[in-house]
Amino acid sequence: MKLINFYNTLQSSLILLFFATQSSCSSTDTPTFQPPVSAVTDAKFYLTTPSKSSLLELQSTGTSPLTENSNFTINVNPNATFQTMDGFGYTLTGGSAQLIQNMSVSAKNALLEELFGQGPESIKVSYLRISVGASDLDASVFSYNDLAAGQTDVALTNFSIAPDLVNLIPILNQIKTLNPNIKIVASPWSAPTWMKSNQSSVGGELQPIYYQTYANYFVKYIQAMQANNIAIDAITIQNEPENPYNNPSMLMTAPQQGLFIKNFLGPAFAANNIQTKIILFDHNLDNPNYPISILNDAATKQYVDGSAFHLYAGQIENMSLVHNAHPDKNVYFTEQWVQAPGNFASDIKWHFRELMIGAPRNWSKTVLQWNLAADPNSNPHTPGGCTECLGAITIDGSSFTRNPAYYIIAHSSKFVPPGSVRIESNSTAELPNVAYKTPEGKIVVVVLNNTESQKSFNINVAIEPISTTLPAGAVATFVW
Repeated sequence: MKLINFYNTLQSSLILLFFATQSSCSSTDTPTFQPPVSAVTDAKFYLTTPSKSSLLELQSTGTSPLTENSNFTINVNPNATFQTMDGFGYTLTGGSAQLIQNMSVSAKNALLEELFGQGPESIKVSYLRISVGASDLDASVFSYNDLAAGQTDVALTNFSIAPDLVNLIPILNQIKTLNPNIKIVASPWSAPTWMKSNQSSVGGELQPIYYQTYANYFVKYIQAMQANNIAIDAITIQNEPENPYNNPSMLMTAPQQGLFIKNFLGPAFAANNIQTKIILFDHNLDNPNYPISILNDAATKQYVDGSAFHLYAGQIENMSLVHNAHPDKNVYFTEQWVQAPGNFASDIKWHFRELMIGAPRNWSKTVLQWNLAADPNSNPHTPGGCTECLGAITIDGSSFTRNPAYYIIAHSSKFVPPGSVRIESNSTAELPNVAYKTPEGKIVVVVLNNTESQKSFNINVAIEPISTTLPAGAVATFVW
């Protein structure tokens, strides 16, 4: 994690952050639907308020059939479609898995059912990020091939994912019983230290003499996880390759990443029939040229599925810049923290505006929060790891509490399953929103009241146009 707090700097740029995205969402043929004759509405309305008076709560009132008024109207056009969604979720860090695994059996089962089950009370998390080796939110630093100083193992004879067998893999396998289709992206924070220029877990670069060895390390990792019934859908080459400060961390420039993929990792995957997607960058949106420059090389591009981003710097519409430069490649949003102890009102407003609405409106197929779980003191973490990362849940023994990121993800994950398609909806700075059509044909619209006052507005859909009102700073998911 690159620990930068954006909440004090974004106020002045609200208008710019979203609505440059309209070029990717506009259409001249948005249909207009007549108000229904019926005096009732069956649209489901789930509300979260900054005061926590409602937390993802189904409302029994609050919508009515659309009538003539002067309020803003969100026009939803299911005929104008954009990307297919892969899912919404969290990073299941080693520390998160440790805390969950140490709960009582009954508490652990209940928590995992609530997060990953498919029942009416579950939030149906559909996508997870895990670390290849340790992240900075593991209890200690490790790789899958740690050696004594001065030793090397080019043949990787000592490779072992044994550290993951204690907590991570058992939790992943239990999650798979609840959601067999969960997708997983895996990201390394560092190569083994003996492969690096500084022989340290912090910073340094991958030495070119070990490019082939490191490519083989990825192959062995994917095969070892598969042997434990864990399919890795995608890998990113390096978490935050421009951040040398975490423990662990590793620098990797765009030319280095491109060369590694083109001459080593891509061919190694092909030779071993590895179907796992290769995703670039996995860092901040202030440098969209990093992935674009790699994709500009056709020999490298053939191996790449897309690019991944964080928003500790930059602006969310830069995802559209990358998409527009290479529209045949995907974009993903893979990490954003909530700073402990959290501020529920400001956290939900920023994260909904920028990520849950902003990222999909800029072509992202995923939105992932960092991280799933921590204890009341933001532990565990490595020496030098993040000390202020608030989990989506706080686990204290066998009890847990739900934090902002729980509701931030749940407003989409519960109602927008993988395979849903983003559809067109017009938006304003006051009422940013995003719309989807699910595989079952449902229409889902997520709306934020991005103002300091109550807002009344309309949602114009073919099924059942409605008028509704949101409290200041509140977010809602509407389902037809």
